[in-house]
Amino acid sequence: MAEMLTSSRGSAVPQEAADSDQSHVYQPRKAWAIAIWLTAFSAINFLDKVVLGMLAVPIMEDFHLTPTRFGVIAGSFFWLFSLSAIVVGFIGNRVATRWILLGMAFVWSVVQLPVAYATKAWVLLASRVALGAGEGPSFPVSAHALYKWFPHERRNLPVTLINQGAVIGLLLAGLLVPYISRNWGWRSNFIVLALASAVWGLGWLCFGREGTLHADAGGKAGLDGGAPLRDAVPRRVSYRRLLSDPTVLSSCFIGFAAYWSLALVLTWVPSYLEQGLGFDRTAAGRVFALQVACGIPISMTLSWYSQRMLQRGASTRAARAVFGCVCVGLGGLGLLAQALIPMETGYRMAMLTIAATLPNMVFTLGPAILAEITPDAQRSGIVALNVAVSTFAGAIAPVTMGWFVQAHGSGAPSHGYELGFAAGGAVMLAGCVVAWIWQHPERSQRRLAG
Repeated sequence: MAEMLTSSRGSAVPQEAADSDQSHVYQPRKAWAIAIWLTAFSAINFLDKVVLGMLAVPIMEDFHLTPTRFGVIAGSFFWLFSLSAIVVGFIGNRVATRWILLGMAFVWSVVQLPVAYATKAWVLLASRVALGAGEGPSFPVSAHALYKWFPHERRNLPVTLINQGAVIGLLLAGLLVPYISRNWGWRSNFIVLALASAVWGLGWLCFGREGTLHADAGGKAGLDGGAPLRDAVPRRVSYRRLLSDPTVLSSCFIGFAAYWSLALVLTWVPSYLEQGLGFDRTAAGRVFALQVACGIPISMTLSWYSQRMLQRGASTRAARAVFGCVCVGLGGLGLLAQALIPMETGYRMAMLTIAATLPNMVFTLGPAILAEITPDAQRSGIVALNVAVSTFAGAIAPVTMGWFVQAHGSGAPSHGYELGFAAGGAVMLAGCVVAWIWQHPERSQRRLAG
């Protein structure tokens, strides 16, 4: 007979049942191992994204592109990005995230290679569109995978960690892309990135696992598997109610505003350092890397503080919604300052660092808010919809900046960049105001449960 265990009420429970219960308990060592591996995934993702911006000047020279045409190619990465995020996000409601992530790594590896041998601009365009389709679901699927390993009140730091993978990717790009380009030519960067995705995929195939920490298993897991910290939500809510909820809608709006800043960082800040502020190509890469590195301790500290607020009893409205609004608002002011306030180069870099770092907190706090008010069975799809709307800014922001640079940068190149940054700052302030007014997670939770 199977070994019997005695419950707290004195009743006998089969060993198999006890093992099943254990599978739904927070397992820190395994959870953080998955988080670290997904951080590497995020780093490769952002290396893929930023490499075009790092190589903007030689690519425009080799393919004879105007700034506007380059902006179109850079923005083409996001043409299918949002659509694929939605489609694969909803697939993630039913298919194990382990296999979805493995498939994405394979796609990333394959579509990078044509750029290394391209002689026509349309090849570059097609590769970026395909890469965007492959990378669109990356964050929502990664976040959904992490939420299967971490309870509600412990989700800030692991999601912030995978977001720091983005920072690590940008940091590596600033250091490695100029070095690789100088020694082996700019096209070699795409071969290196293809190999990186392939190696990650092999590792994930061997070590990647699916989490088992679900809200449906005995209610919402609390701290260390203890009491729930939030009201229970139904197992399923109609998508009409979810998508008409003010918190969900405003999360999309502020996410769009925050991603506008990120898109500018990915595609135009390296060339701004070179053409607008006068750094040579190698120095621009190093300055960009330094700027990104400064953001790592800032992001981790802010995320820790938000999580600390939750653990001390603060509402999600205060610890996540308002906190995110303040970060985006300050980032918007940092971009506006580029055009409105005369500054020396050092101060401009400080303002750009603020604008590049603080708004990214929304990509940690926003999905956590949505995960709190959304049933587990629908979480992947809703987070994917949020990411799809947010990242649509990536298709607009680079073209807008390209237009400003081309229209106003003939005499003083920095002026066109500054106007483009100011336009982004206005978008971010608008997103901050909308979310401040409409983002009320606890109210939405009661409404959806009601």
